[in-house]
Amino acid sequence: MNLHNTRIIVTGGAGFIGSHVVDELATRGNHVVVVDNLSTGSMENLDVHLLQRVCHESQQTGRNGLVGSAPAVSGPNPPDGRVDLIQADITDADAMADLITDAEVVIHMAVACVRTSLNEPEVVHQANTTGSLNVALAAQRNSIKRLVYVSSSEAYGTAQTVPMAESHPTEPTTVYGASKLAGEAYARAMGHTYGMEVTVIRPFNSYGPREPHSGKRAEVIPKFVLRTMAGARPIIFGSGLQTRDFTWVLDTAQGICAAAAEDMLVGRTVNLARGQEVSIRHLADKVLSIFGRGGEPPVYDAPRPGDVDRHYADTAQASVKLKWAPTVSIDEGLRRYIDWLDTQDIDLEQWLATDEQRNW
Repeated sequence: MNLHNTRIIVTGGAGFIGSHVVDELATRGNHVVVVDNLSTGSMENLDVHLLQRVCHESQQTGRNGLVGSAPAVSGPNPPDGRVDLIQADITDADAMADLITDAEVVIHMAVACVRTSLNEPEVVHQANTTGSLNVALAAQRNSIKRLVYVSSSEAYGTAQTVPMAESHPTEPTTVYGASKLAGEAYARAMGHTYGMEVTVIRPFNSYGPREPHSGKRAEVIPKFVLRTMAGARPIIFGSGLQTRDFTWVLDTAQGICAAAAEDMLVGRTVNLARGQEVSIRHLADKVLSIFGRGGEPPVYDAPRPGDVDRHYADTAQASVKLKWAPTVSIDEGLRRYIDWLDTQDIDLEQWLATDEQRNW
């Protein structure tokens, strides 16, 4: 499938990874319709697209005062396509039936996060399981050609063998992981029952610009980096021996778009990851070293409930079928992320004072 100059619906497209997927699709001249309830996503993540459209429409209608108000586009490729944002919730089946229509592809990325699932499992079930069924049914009933379900490495649970191929057992350790696995099952059922083209993608831990750094959505890299920037030490929950496969978010977004377009992946599942195992302790040491504090020990606390011990992806299928390979190492990615943080207006003292150390 050629994902150029076509209409594509992206649920959760105002979120961290989703907005980078929207960027990538827009550079290819697509008309991207973002469906997002903005509970965790942000219009700011789409500003460059939405403001560009306002500027273009003001030029077309002869209105003055708006041209030039859009911020400069970061990166080498300014968006060429059209991006629309529709604020709606995937748990609203009627809304999905009305909105998920007139498109070639739906890329389903809207999600409630793993830490929310630890204390509010019903909320996560509604969003990730019922919401995914709503999206899948709406896509099928409105004759959408292809449904791309963006799952999570959390569907595997802890690694039993490494590297973890797509055939690795799926034994999730949290309601979040279980809900993502259920969403996969619903998506595949659309293919088996109704003949819809379905692709399932399992990204591993993405990081980079726009990643949330506060609240339940805040992940380990933003928290480690900001604590260190603020003069504190990273806090490790557990032994620090647990590992993750950290992937630069722009690499992830390009992989998602490549997988969505690839006909050979229809009916299949594909991992997207750097393919490098990094322990949380090693990550903390890297961050401290970047800021000239190598040798300082991190702070240790009790383990997070349901935390997986080991993640390390086998990326052979993505390499062979997509000709996709991540380009940014963890060391380079950390430096790029820190450079990006330096451009953001973050009051480090206030952030540290209000940071929820246990954000679950």
